[in-house]
Amino acid sequence: MTLKSKVHNPILHPLLFIFQVIQFVLNKLLSPTPPSPKARLGRPRIAVVGGGITGVTSAAHCVGHGCDVRIFEAGKEENIGGIWSKVNNTSGLQIHSLMYRFHPSVNWKQGYPDKHQILSQVRELWKRYRLDERTVFETPVTSAHQHPETKKWIINDDAETYGQFDGVICSVGTCGRPKIPRIPGMDSFQGEIHHSSQLTGKAAKGKTVIIIGGGASAVESIEYAVEEGAAQVYVLARSEKWIIPRNPVVDMLLALNIFGQETRFSWIPEFFLRKLFYRELEDIAPPSDKKGLFTDTPMVNSEVMNQIRSGKVKWLRCDTEGFTENGVKINRREKGTKPKDAGQIEEIKGDMVIMATGFQRPKLDFLPKECLEGDYKPPNWYLQTFPPQFPSVAAINCTYMNGIGSVGNWHIGIYTRLLLVFLLDDRARPRTFWMKRWIDMTAFLKRKSPVGPFEFFTYLELMWWFFFCVAINPFRWKWAFFVFFGLGENLPRKVVAAEDRLRNRLRAREAEDQGTMANGVRHVREEEIRGRTMRIVT
Repeated sequence: MTLKSKVHNPILHPLLFIFQVIQFVLNKLLSPTPPSPKARLGRPRIAVVGGGITGVTSAAHCVGHGCDVRIFEAGKEENIGGIWSKVNNTSGLQIHSLMYRFHPSVNWKQGYPDKHQILSQVRELWKRYRLDERTVFETPVTSAHQHPETKKWIINDDAETYGQFDGVICSVGTCGRPKIPRIPGMDSFQGEIHHSSQLTGKAAKGKTVIIIGGGASAVESIEYAVEEGAAQVYVLARSEKWIIPRNPVVDMLLALNIFGQETRFSWIPEFFLRKLFYRELEDIAPPSDKKGLFTDTPMVNSEVMNQIRSGKVKWLRCDTEGFTENGVKINRREKGTKPKDAGQIEEIKGDMVIMATGFQRPKLDFLPKECLEGDYKPPNWYLQTFPPQFPSVAAINCTYMNGIGSVGNWHIGIYTRLLLVFLLDDRARPRTFWMKRWIDMTAFLKRKSPVGPFEFFTYLELMWWFFFCVAINPFRWKWAFFVFFGLGENLPRKVVAAEDRLRNRLRAREAEDQGTMANGVRHVREEEIRGRTMRIVT
């Protein structure tokens, strides 16, 4: 299931060796230079909320481009790495690490790294960019608001301690506290009940394990149960969810749907998945007329299918009615039925129940309330990340709902650099009106989608969003290379400085002309008054 951390011999694994060479080149070309110990970082100054992968990565990009940051982490230092610091030791990456290069300097040693290697990369990045000196722990962010005069951001109403910030990056993620619903009869069950994220150290050898839930947490639970030597595993899933191969080529091909929604051609990949991947297990695939592939995040795991074929794992379509002393009572349903439809009542006996019921989504209620109300609330934001009322805020990877494609690969840096551009160049900064119009346009283009316009996207659609954002505003063209690759920011900075100097000169000249005109008018009026006075005297 989950591969162990080790470095492979490049002679025996030439493809992996080529991958590592590519990583080396990308690191040398695209990684921002870490700040020196005595470096004085300048503005814009950014507050980063959360010390997970997204928070550490975006902060590393900021300091690499000379911008000061402060990371606010609600937990302790051991929580650097976010959700990966809390999952089981048996957990590992489901997609290929080629699609999980969250920073150019990341150097994976294998295709599917485990939890420990992932955390190692995150924490090395955190230290390499000297972010340990810019992180405050056990400091949950409860408020972020702009000063009424300076328009700078103040965190937790404490400008004296933390100072003021030009921008805010929200990186609280999508997985918060474990979600464990109360199910009738739980207290009467004689076995063990654990959440899917709390399995490290629990013994499952020789036991019958029941997994309640059929999503990504269920995959993690299956990995644990199989690795621990469980005798039998039952997965109780309320509805069908797409499972796709653990193959980077297949995964990237599916992410090439630029429309980011179901189309008239969606049946083609669905057909091949059913015939070539599910094969005799087609019964557990979502019905073709019920749930399309491009409506929900699929599970990426080939080994699950192998375990189901072997009989060691049994996947049951059912409703969980309640616990009994010896197991779980279910309403087992036929394919094509909906949750709560009539079925057959059965009891699944087991020794351990794993609640693969996911996590509570962290809230963004520390932001101004106008960001979270009305038609333009998350995920209906500009590029799904910038609230239209506040382009100086970027909620990276925490408004995400569902999608297919890379996770944390490339787009964290793009979002971060877009925020820096918006802060450095007011002519490149989007206005609230046009941010809302882009949201409306995207909603119109995806009006036939069975889910909301921002509730599902593919990685190619995300790239199209970025391209459109840069191309639509000529003042952003000079920043294009910087936005997409993190290179060449000095030239556009100089251009912005020159534009500012020219604008100041024009303003000064305009003020001078207005002053001259005012003096001329005053002189004319004085002459008129003098002339009238002379006529009266005469």
